[in-house]
Amino acid sequence: MRLLLTTYRKDDTFLWTAKMSQTNERGDILHGTLGLLVLRTLLAMGPQHGYGIARRIEQTSGNMLELNQGTLYPALLRLEQMRWISSKWGTSENNRRARFYAITAAGRKQLEKETRNWERAAEIIARFLDPERASS
Repeated sequence: MRLLLTTYRKDDTFLWTAKMSQTNERGDILHGTLGLLVLRTLLAMGPQHGYGIARRIEQTSGNMLELNQGTLYPALLRLEQMRWISSKWGTSENNRRARFYAITAAGRKQLEKETRNWERAAEIIARFLDPERASS
């Protein structure tokens, strides 16, 4: 089963929705997930163009996430507007002109903050999923 991440607007905020590609079932992915994945990818891989970011996220997820351009590029624009990433034009490995994105110092700080928040949230959810864990 693969999840297709798509973007839609609701009340001037972007929300990401996961769509199970085999069942056509839809489930919500928490707001900010894609930004976290992009920041983490750029920290690990260094500057990347959009296609490279998307493929790396898909690869890291074990091909359980599938990104389309209509989802990724608005997220990159938002991250750049927040100054968590920067971009510059360059030449890709196949000699095409491409925009390369890099994480900024502010993006590193945000990534640390978001990572702590996700770890805390995962711990809380884990307590509900495993009642024995909650009692310890």
